[in-house]
Amino acid sequence: MYTRWRKYGRSFDLGRMTLRDLVVAYSSHPAVHLYVLGAVVAGVVAARDSASAWRPLCAVVATVAAYPLAWYAIHRFVLHSRFLYRSKLTAALWKRIHFDHHQDPYRMDVLFGSPVTTLPTLLAILVPLGWVVGAGPGGAAAATCTGLLITCAYEFCHCIQHLNFKPRHRLLQRMKELHLAHHFHDEVGNYGISSFIMDRLFGTYYASARLRRRSPHVFNLGYDVSEAVRFPWVARLSGGPPRDRPPPRGEHG
Repeated sequence: MYTRWRKYGRSFDLGRMTLRDLVVAYSSHPAVHLYVLGAVVAGVVAARDSASAWRPLCAVVATVAAYPLAWYAIHRFVLHSRFLYRSKLTAALWKRIHFDHHQDPYRMDVLFGSPVTTLPTLLAILVPLGWVVGAGPGGAAAATCTGLLITCAYEFCHCIQHLNFKPRHRLLQRMKELHLAHHFHDEVGNYGISSFIMDRLFGTYYASARLRRRSPHVFNLGYDVSEAVRFPWVARLSGGPPRDRPPPRGEHG
């Protein structure tokens, strides 16, 4: 059985998956369809609006270089920050984009980032970057196309890391080990998905769980019972107090 996606609720089987099962599950998700469609449209615009191939190519190179840094900064300083849950206006947003994912890393309905937040964030970064580097709308479109395709690749790697699939390639195995350490041992580190260069550069990389003491906030990101008393909005939306550990695999009620 492969993972089945539903718009409302959850319907999935966490049994061992083959590569084909993984690809089917990944490619059936609406977010992937939206990103691919956006990439195609942006690619067409880039091809039509660019008098020279060098300008959009520069935008592509800049996007590839900037994407790991942008993801690292967003993941570390926004998704793992505490200011979002401390405001009633942003509590629901933080709950959806990251808290639920850490509360239960097996939940497939929150594995993919929500396009409602992902797309505006991508466009806010890629359009100005591509416009400046690529000298106009063609460069902006080229950067957007590249960023959306990279996002698809990131989401595929994220599926490998959270679905019950054992990759054969050593690099993919290592990426999975490092990411799962972020989810099950210490969330303050290993922020990367497919690249941990920024973690190494900024001192947040750890090669093994044995090198660090286990974090008490790895599943609740610091939003524990005491914080829920002071800032109750996420707990109310969750229907109860935050977990300090994930449910057993397969229990997602």
